[in-house]
Amino acid sequence: MSGVNGVALTVLLLLFVMVAVMGFWASRWRRPETMDSLDEWGLGGRRFGTWVTWFLLGGDLYTAYTFIAVPAAMYGAGAVSGFFAVPYTIVLYPIIFVFMARLWSVSHRHGYVTPADFVRGRHGSRGLSLAVAVTGFIATMPYIALQLVGIQAVLEVVGIGGSGNWLAKDVPLFVAFVVLALYTYTSGLRAPALIAFVKDILIYLVIIVAVIYLPSKFGGWDHIFGAAETKMTTPSPATGKPAGAFIPSVAQYWPYATLALGSAMALFMYPHSITASLSASNRNTIRRNASILPAYSFVLGLLALLGWVAIAAGTKPIGLDGKPNAQLVIPQLFEDAFPSWFAGIAFAAVAIGALVPAAIMSIAAANTFTRNIYKEWYKPDATPAQEARVSKLASLVVKAFALVFVLLLDKQNAINFQLLGGIWILQTFPSIVFSLYTRWFHRWALLIGWAVGMVYGTIKAYNVASPTSKHFGGSVASIEGLGQMGYIALTAFALNVIVAAGLTLAFRAAKTPAGTDETEPADYFADAGDPRVKKLPDPAATLK
Repeated sequence: MSGVNGVALTVLLLLFVMVAVMGFWASRWRRPETMDSLDEWGLGGRRFGTWVTWFLLGGDLYTAYTFIAVPAAMYGAGAVSGFFAVPYTIVLYPIIFVFMARLWSVSHRHGYVTPADFVRGRHGSRGLSLAVAVTGFIATMPYIALQLVGIQAVLEVVGIGGSGNWLAKDVPLFVAFVVLALYTYTSGLRAPALIAFVKDILIYLVIIVAVIYLPSKFGGWDHIFGAAETKMTTPSPATGKPAGAFIPSVAQYWPYATLALGSAMALFMYPHSITASLSASNRNTIRRNASILPAYSFVLGLLALLGWVAIAAGTKPIGLDGKPNAQLVIPQLFEDAFPSWFAGIAFAAVAIGALVPAAIMSIAAANTFTRNIYKEWYKPDATPAQEARVSKLASLVVKAFALVFVLLLDKQNAINFQLLGGIWILQTFPSIVFSLYTRWFHRWALLIGWAVGMVYGTIKAYNVASPTSKHFGGSVASIEGLGQMGYIALTAFALNVIVAAGLTLAFRAAKTPAGTDETEPADYFADAGDPRVKKLPDPAATLK
């Protein structure tokens, strides 16, 4: 422990303890008579206004992916591997502006808690609903794992974590798991909603200071871009090939474009993104947030460029095991370039920035399990209190499985955790988004198309190798029929839609039953106070 940065660690722990206390206290914030319902524990009572929703969505969408994985990809491989995240978030918000208000309205009208609830009501298909639920549950795990990798990176740079056996090295992960699990269990969605305020204040403070101070310290932006270009274009002694791409070449246009578009389409299919949206108090809150959330895209661009600042600074991200680890580059840059007290603030911003989304993700995945697996298939007569209890326990299980992803998959390319989840979750896009506008697609065709996309995407990703991993080493592969490299998720999605459309024609020609739709056109425009809104069971009454 001789390498521990005592000052930075003290500041980090003080801020970490502060937000943990806030997480536990959040159970009293806007507290209802009881927390024993998914509407209260899992959606915060559906009462969050514009600013709370903005901070919650920002805390939900801008994660360790933003603070650790994207700058690390820029540092290690350049623009194609990292900077695609900036146009992806720019493309994202017009997409959600169009469809998310419709999903909020129909969910508010019928009391839907998860996207699989909506699919069940729209198509009258338990099988299709189960497919959407299981996909969301599985795809969320590598995303939570990415948050835990971010926390581990910070603690490793500050000097905590053994360099010997795997148990000693991964102790920080287990500590983060316990803290996250406890306050999520007690406070539900209110905890990350409250903590998101602190997280965003810290992140904006650190980024503003970094982009003003670091360029002047390391020769200005001209020198920074020059150093990055030199590194990316210089052949590696090991491979004889350039380390990465300073500017994407013609051959890299398809990977860059498909990674950006596929990621944008996938992000709001995740249960946690929809959970944060459904917690809003009215449909206009969703649209206002789609208009102001691009402010985070500006921050993301600055964060991505810090990967190149680290190149100019000569940052050496070496783990406690003595091996290079690009995921440590931003924490190491802050430790090298700033006083220890400010480095501690930066470390806390990254760690808290990972805790907030991890909490929302585990809550959303747990809600999905409870509503669409436990209640739908095992206990249809479950009370609101039973649903809340099962969801709390399921949130613990989700985090435990996320730990498995961290321990078993290659952490050298942590951005691939998010991209891997994207391959799976994008296959639910037709069942959710298309169904908000039309019932033309047959329920069985959607289910078979989903299966084709899932199988194809998983096999393709499994066969991608990297210098440090034989399987699941990346998310880009040859696009069928084009011979160009592209994001596997988008290719799988295209196959999914083609199969679903073709089989829909066949099923309709055969007059196969299409299922019962419990929604009606007006449901997609319902707002707060609509007299037609389904009255949910009173959890307090069930306890009396």
